[in-house]
Amino acid sequence: MFQIKSIHTLLPLVFISLFVTGCQEKTDPNGEPVASAEIEENEKDTQGDIPVAATDIEGMLAQQPGKLVQAHMDPEIEAARTVNFTQYMNYYDKTFTEVMEKELPSYFQEQKDLDSDQIYDYLVYQLGSGQYQAYYDQLLAIEHGFEMPELPEGQDEIEMVKRSKTNVVILMDASGSMKAELAGVSRMKLAKEAIEKFTEELDDEVHVSLLAYGHKGTGNQSDQQLSCTTIDAVYPLSPYNQTDFQGALNSFQASGWTPLAGAIEEANKILEPYGNGEYRNIVYIVSDGIETCGGDPVAAAKQLNESNIEAKVNIIGFDVDDEGQNQLKQVAEAGGGKYATVRDPSEFEEVLLKKWKPSIFQVIGQQGVKLHESVHFKEDLINTYSLLTNLSDRESIRISDAAYLLKRSELISEENAQRVIDRSKEMKELRNTHFKEIVEQKEEEADAAEKEIDQKVNEWKEKWRNELEKD
Repeated sequence: MFQIKSIHTLLPLVFISLFVTGCQEKTDPNGEPVASAEIEENEKDTQGDIPVAATDIEGMLAQQPGKLVQAHMDPEIEAARTVNFTQYMNYYDKTFTEVMEKELPSYFQEQKDLDSDQIYDYLVYQLGSGQYQAYYDQLLAIEHGFEMPELPEGQDEIEMVKRSKTNVVILMDASGSMKAELAGVSRMKLAKEAIEKFTEELDDEVHVSLLAYGHKGTGNQSDQQLSCTTIDAVYPLSPYNQTDFQGALNSFQASGWTPLAGAIEEANKILEPYGNGEYRNIVYIVSDGIETCGGDPVAAAKQLNESNIEAKVNIIGFDVDDEGQNQLKQVAEAGGGKYATVRDPSEFEEVLLKKWKPSIFQVIGQQGVKLHESVHFKEDLINTYSLLTNLSDRESIRISDAAYLLKRSELISEENAQRVIDRSKEMKELRNTHFKEIVEQKEEEADAAEKEIDQKVNEWKEKWRNELEKD
């Protein structure tokens, strides 16, 4: 009786033990349980060393280029713009399809029991694009860049707007010290490039003049007289002409001494006929140091500003030392203008093109955001978006064509081929929809900014007109 009872007792225990062992959860290397779905995914990951194709945007953006694409297709051809569509199609039809026909079948001849997901994984591994992330980052980085113009509010500024004509005189320091380099480029070259951009953006009604000083002789004592007494209007006061102005900029180089006071006095002579409140006169000085010819630039700037010309003197100090900054600040204050110090090329352009751009008279002649600004933004946006959708569409086509090829070769079933094709289209739509959403969001932000700027500019114009009507 004891033996029978023991056997009957042990049998259920053995059965329970076997059941528990069979149902026990698998664990990872740290002893943590792994869910069954994760087990299946991991097994798929390691099968044939083929990674599982991403099913989300983040994963698809980060995917590596397909092995066949990387080996046989130039990235520029894969991403060829829509206008160059034939560049991609000619290569794809004549060359790459033969590569697929030659290289793809061998894997499926060895792996005959793959499901549609595994087939899709392999085709992405061989035919997927690896360029999404780079162009996606470009798309995210595109900004409309629309900025609210500086709108004057004070009565004095309104009075200045009433003047129908504006003169801009640029004094360019061409002394020997302007040969010094910043970031491997001479101060003189950087200054000329920024001044050229500045003048290109002036309204057609603005007259501009360019004066060079310090461009004759050398820094030697024997050349001081020549250098200090030669101040040339290389571009006489007149409407801006790009070709002529570029020629004027190229007509001199950094050379000698610094007759700053003399240059301001010469600007005074040029502007003298344009006073009596009928003109708006602005002087811009680009210099990297103090007066070295014995003149008094503070007195010269004060005289210019307090005369009937009423010209404001603005100065950019280019990588100036403390002594130079102190003097140039005093000159700008005496001239009723502003002083700024810049120490690298980006700061120089920021000050000259944005902060000091004479926006008052620009506002009068434009409707807030300029047409070319809006056009350039939209062109950048659409061009980058098109590159991304081209990559996306072409990846989907490659995978679909490969599925048809494998089906015709009877290496995969018709059902699996159709599932692969459907999934490639689904992933394409997921990508393209996401790209389009970003474009639409950026367009909405740009439209909102443009409407806000135009509205405020128009409101300012209406206020300005009312001020005129009061007189």
